[in-house]
Amino acid sequence: MDEQGATGGFWLVDGTWWVLKNLVLAVWNLGYALTHPHLWLDWSNSEAIMRFVYYGGSVELFFVAFTTFLVIFAVGAWKTGFLWGVVRVMEAIFNTIGRVVCWAGLMMVIQQVVIVFMQRIFARPSISLGLGIPVEFDISWWAEELKFYNALIVALCLTYTFVQKGHVRVDLVYSAVSHRTKRAIDMVGSLLFMMPMAVLIWMYSWFFMWRHLIVPNPSASEPLDRLLMKARALRWNVETIGFSPNGFSAYFLFKILLVAMTGLIFLQAATFFYRSYLEFVEGEGSADKHLDKDVLAAAPTGGHEHAEI
Repeated sequence: MDEQGATGGFWLVDGTWWVLKNLVLAVWNLGYALTHPHLWLDWSNSEAIMRFVYYGGSVELFFVAFTTFLVIFAVGAWKTGFLWGVVRVMEAIFNTIGRVVCWAGLMMVIQQVVIVFMQRIFARPSISLGLGIPVEFDISWWAEELKFYNALIVALCLTYTFVQKGHVRVDLVYSAVSHRTKRAIDMVGSLLFMMPMAVLIWMYSWFFMWRHLIVPNPSASEPLDRLLMKARALRWNVETIGFSPNGFSAYFLFKILLVAMTGLIFLQAATFFYRSYLEFVEGEGSADKHLDKDVLAAAPTGGHEHAEI
């Protein structure tokens, strides 16, 4: 029992030291990356591409992001006005992305109507768009491309929907507790559920995306030295195979959207933690403070003039 306790204590100390060391090194890693951009942004060099691939799913990147999160929180705990500014900027970004991307829904409907008319009424096998140099694809290409509009909305409007409080909450005890207890639950949920989930999905989606963009295929389990050796034979091999011979040929865009969605979720988790902390500290009067929620205008009927979406 004593040996097991000593072993457990050793791993606890070793793990704590590993975390603290990586938090300190995160500042150095970030500074080095910013001062040596040619090592990972000069994509004319295959080794730079492999470094970008490796560090995009690395422990180093995680600790850079987590250290930035902690530094912003530390400054914000001292100056709440600064933290409110961060929250407002981030939520404005999420809202802007959502409000722009939501137009893909209208484009999807219009394109579907055009496909039906061209296929059923005009009996055309293809659709050509453009002025001067038209872009022409088979009807099946345009039909499968509708999935991309749907993917845009799902992937890039998640954080917008979260800011607008449009997600379904499974409420067991939340509605019955006090304001500060709710904010504490939100903080714990963002740290223990949203962030770890985003990191886990990022790890899989990042290398999943690159395996459909370059060869030799990179792997999350490979060290940097091995990836740099693979860089000697690196070439672009962008996925262009659809489900049908003449179908949509840019399925790699779905992999990119998956990575973008995961990054937005991580940023939303951090922003939600900051907002929950501020509302916890400032009390019930700060609930939904500075929250930019969309409203749907309604005709005056003698009742409420606006109805929330």
